[in-house]
Parts: sequence; C-alpha cells; structure tokens
Amino acid sequence: MVAQIYAQIKGEFGALVEPFTLHSPLPGLVAGAWSACRESLLVGSVRRDIKEAVAATVSRINRCPYCVDAHTIMLNAASAYSSASSISHGRDDQIQDPAVRSIVAWAAATRSPGAEILLSPPFSREDAPEIIGTAVFFHYVNRMVTVLLSETPLPVNHQWLKGPLKRVAGWFFSRAVRRPKPLGASLEFLPETELPADLGWAETAPNIAGAFARFASVIDGIGRDLLPAELRACVREHMQAWDGKDPGLGRHWVEPTLNGLNEASKPAGRLTLLTAMAPHHVNGSVVHDFARHFPGDDKLLGALAWASFTSARRIGRWLSIP
Repeated sequence: MVAQIYAQIKGEFGALVEPFTLHSPLPGLVAGAWSACRESLLVGSVRRDIKEAVAATVSRINRCPYCVDAHTIMLNAASAYSSASSISHGRDDQIQDPAVRSIVAWAAATRSPGAEILLSPPFSREDAPEIIGTAVFFHYVNRMVTVLLSETPLPVNHQWLKGPLKRVAGWFFSRAVRRPKPLGASLEFLPETELPADLGWAETAPNIAGAFARFASVIDGIGRDLLPAELRACVREHMQAWDGKDPGLGRHWVEPTLNGLNEASKPAGRLTLLTAMAPHHVNGSVVHDFARHFPGDDKLLGALAWASFTSARRIGRWLSIP
C-alpha cells in the first residue's frame, strides 16, 4: 500500500516529500494524511494558489518555517509570485490579488476563535470544504513537521539564497500543479467509514468527507491502541478550554495538567500536550522520556499524530461555513 501511495504522491504532488514520508512507519497513517491533503489541497474547484496561500499562512502563524518554504514554493509553481513573496515576508497587505489577500487574512485568524472574519469568511459554502480542509490539515501537519523535520526543505537556509531556490523549485513542481487530477482517487487506500460530527464542515464534499473520515478513524484507532484512556481524556479536556493561543514561555503549565495521571502515563501526557499546544517545546528530553515507556518509532509517530490531529480538530470546530 505504501508503494502505491508513494507512486500517487510522486505523480500528483510532484515529488516524494518528507511531510508524507515521515508517516510511513504506520501505513494507515500515511494513507490518511495523504488523502486528507490531496482531497482538500490538490483537487477541486478552488484555485490552487488560493489553497496554497492558506497552507503557507497557517504554517506561518504556527511558526513552521519548513512548511512556509514548501508552500511558497508551491505558490511559485502556480505562478503566484507576488503572493509567495508577500506571505514569506509577512507583508500580507502587499498581495496583489484581492481574492488571495482576503483568504490570507482569514487563514491568519484561524487560531483566533470568534474573530469577525471567521464568522463571515471570504468564501462560498460550496468552497468551504476545500478551504477549511486545507487549513485543518496544515494545523495538523505543521505540528508533525515542527517536531520531526528541519527548518526548510531547501538545501540551504540562507535568506539571500532562498528566493532564487524557491523559483527553481517552483518550476520543478509546476507541471504537477497543473496536471488534472480526479476527485477521490486517494480514497481507495482505506475503508469507508462515517464522518465524525466535529468534521461536519466537510460533509457537502464527498471526497473530502471521505478522506477526513478515514484519517480520523486511523488516528482514533492509533490513540486507543497506544495511549491510556485516562491520558486521552485528560488531553481532550484540556484542549476543550484552549483558545488557540500559545501557552507562553516554558513548560510550567504542563505538569499541573498531568497530576491525575500515573507516573507511567505522564511522559506520554507531556509529549501529547506539548505537541498539541506548543510543539516548539518538544525537545530531545521529552521524546526520550516518552520512548523509555513507549519504545519504537511507530509509537512516537502515533502519539504525535494523535496529539496533532486533536489540536487540528479543535481548530476546525470554530471555523464557520458561510
């Protein structure tokens, strides 16, 4: 299955890139992640540059420089050079295309529940599943990338070289961006399942609903198999009160939340809470402490995915359909 997914990624995304391959120790997870990304970002009726602008802006507010670079490259691949440069440098008011400028303002507010632009979003009901799906997926994958990958997909991280390198990389991906892609082609990798109520924003687009239902089913199964029920309940309860803001410097807020857990569960609680709310604070000691109790790359990957998707689902709940 992973070989078949890799072939589809190469043909439709343009290359076998790390944000997908990092999921590969769990084949069902790479299938779900690819499907959720493909069906919301790569296919459909919404312009690709608009959705890439959502991906890049969500990545910027999550402080994920790898994904900002990756998706401003894809904006270049879609010939949206002004949008790519403006988003990279945080100069959103200089975006020339008004449709992109308004969607960037919306994406930049997706961690601010109750923001006026979230209550009256700048897209139609018909376009909502593609745009919200793209935002929700990137709130998920930014956390995975922040913990597991480096700061850029480019061969160097010098600012003065990034512009030319992004143009070259955009040219490389441009054919794949423009290649026609059928709806729903990624759904074959996982069995059909029911869409959870909190992902109801996807229900009017069968391919996106199918992708996120499958992705949620895989991650929920991983959580049940890997993490104790009381730990999952603790994290979910804490996330219910989360308003999208960074919890601040340090990790002082984590330990009181874990008081009700036994000592064996606390390392997993620490890793999942930090990944969900402050992935920049996940360091080697947090990972090593988790690995002493849950050895194996598959367990680390599963815990990170469960936490990241729990956070992304929470954000999806406050994104409005027109």
